[in-house]
Amino acid sequence: MRCAVLSDIHGNLEALEAVLADVAALRPDRIVCLGDFVGYGASPNECIARLRPLVAEAVAGNHDLAACGRLRLGYFNDAAAEAARWTDVSLTPEHRAYLHALPYEARLPGARLVHASPAAPTGWHYVLSTRDAEEEMAAFDEPLCFIGHSHYPGLFEKDGRTVRYTRDAEVAMRPGRKYLVNVGSVGQPRDGDPRAAWLLWDEAGRRLVHRRLVYDVEAAGRRIIEAGLPRFLADRLQWGE
Repeated sequence: MRCAVLSDIHGNLEALEAVLADVAALRPDRIVCLGDFVGYGASPNECIARLRPLVAEAVAGNHDLAACGRLRLGYFNDAAAEAARWTDVSLTPEHRAYLHALPYEARLPGARLVHASPAAPTGWHYVLSTRDAEEEMAAFDEPLCFIGHSHYPGLFEKDGRTVRYTRDAEVAMRPGRKYLVNVGSVGQPRDGDPRAAWLLWDEAGRRLVHRRLVYDVEAAGRRIIEAGLPRFLADRLQWGE
């Protein structure tokens, strides 16, 4: 099985279209999404409509839940909260119902899917260090868990008691090891690289491949500004931050 793992689209239709074109060219057996279909970007309905029919599994992100009233905005920064309120009033009833019904986690044979944290799927914790990863890896029995949320692609590998971290573009999975993989963000990368990110899991070939794609950042930014959302949300797309 070859699986495309997408996360954190954040209403960025231009980035999503670039990623889906790349996915289609590689012809995986299935597509899954780790949540945050919406938030920040100005195309929430378009992104849900485009991606929903393609995904075999999807889980809820914190911005998805905020946009449909299942999560309070108290811990969001001002720009994120404003975007969530804008998305709330912009969503169609059908798309709101879809986000509202998303589960916190899902499973594939050999893999767990969760937006932020397998140890606490409703807590929205960030996994940013090997210490964080060691605690999280105790929370799932599968050899592999995919996460998003931080918008920072990378991979934690556990061999016995040792956890190491890599940002290599391609990683060969080794027998007897456990992996916690952040697939990065389609619509709002934050690792200093503005290109859209997604991950290909080649189960038979035992490979994990991070993909990065140039897309029309200026067009995505114009949509944000024209929608009346904070200009910062458009500018940060150019920085990849």
